[in-house]
Amino acid sequence: MFGNYLIGLREGLEASLVVCILIAYLVKTDRKDALKPIWMGIGVAIALALGFGCALEFGSQELTFEAQEALGGSLSIVAVGLVTWMVFWMRRTARHLKSELHGRLDAALAMGTGALVATAFLAVGREGLETALFVWASVHAASDGTPRPLIGVALGLATAVLLGWLFYRGALKINLAKFFTWTGGMLVVVAAGVLAYGVHDLQEADWIPGLRNLAFDISSTIPPDSWYGTLLKGVLNFQPDPTVLQVTVWALYLVPTLAIFLAPVGFASGKGKVKAPDEQGSRGSQPTKAS
Repeated sequence: MFGNYLIGLREGLEASLVVCILIAYLVKTDRKDALKPIWMGIGVAIALALGFGCALEFGSQELTFEAQEALGGSLSIVAVGLVTWMVFWMRRTARHLKSELHGRLDAALAMGTGALVATAFLAVGREGLETALFVWASVHAASDGTPRPLIGVALGLATAVLLGWLFYRGALKINLAKFFTWTGGMLVVVAAGVLAYGVHDLQEADWIPGLRNLAFDISSTIPPDSWYGTLLKGVLNFQPDPTVLQVTVWALYLVPTLAIFLAPVGFASGKGKVKAPDEQGSRGSQPTKAS
């Protein structure tokens, strides 16, 4: 449940910050007349993300077991690729996010209502589609027959919306650079588990061999139906009897990805450690109201 909560929080907060930046800029520049098209674009983006998630969930139920496993495994791998790109992108471009959105909004204001709707839709829609896909893949991997994974996601999204509102009101100040670094690192760990489970799905679909070739089996020590087994599965997508290929893929993804992401200098952070958007969050100022 915690892993799914983290996904909802991390992904939802990015979308919330984008919305706050757009709204705050329009209010500060006395263009409140443009707020309605912005909310329209945001609403369409949210509806699209929800529709995409529903299509994944209900559409897959009509497939055979092998087809479900093949679809789940393939989309899990795609989701891991997208979320990995997203956490690195956010780490490297966070400092320019506000000015980039302001530039797009200025251009949209000059073009009219349709451009405003499209700007808000594109800004939020990408986050929404990525979130829907990764949430679906993670819930599919961690599902234990209970609604707890979905509850975790919902709580994470609710927390993100609350934090976004507090940022906008100036009631909350945190170091966004550190927040996105640590949550991004934890999300990489979650993604490693989703990737391993995706490989297992493809093995069950008979797309990849090695389903019976187990790396170890500690089911007697950590029963999957025990409270601690459920906790490990919910947080890390832990499986007590993984295949050799699952463990190999998990390690090959997690170790180098996490090392590069947390490196103080290098690909993960450009020329140096990334600060909060427009270097505001790390100074304790209001990150969404500065122009």
